[in-house]
Amino acid sequence: MTSAIPNRRLSPQIIDQDVDALNGLKTVSSYQTSRSEATSETLQQAYQTMLVQQQSETEKLALYRAASDAARLAEWQFHNSVLAMKEVVRGQFGSDSNEAQAVGLKKKSDRKRPTRQKTAAS
Repeated sequence: MTSAIPNRRLSPQIIDQDVDALNGLKTVSSYQTSRSEATSETLQQAYQTMLVQQQSETEKLALYRAASDAARLAEWQFHNSVLAMKEVVRGQFGSDSNEAQAVGLKKKSDRKRPTRQKTAAS
């Protein structure tokens, strides 16, 4: 079996099978190998490293989610503040003022009045 470093994650089912195999190896008292990556000590060290990295990933994922929630909340607070500012500008200067246009509102006089559509004669 070739040792590859794939770009995808292993499924939890495969990892569970690997952990079961490692635990089963502990019952084999006469296990010896000349391959350095397959020794009991190397396997145990790789298992511990995997657990530490999974724990680190979980902690960082929780921090990411908290930061994402905080950023989303800040975006909504900013948006609501801008909407409130636009309402104040409309109330203070009027909906047909240059100030209202400066903050991104459309002047009332620039709006087209709806026209009645004439029905086509059949």
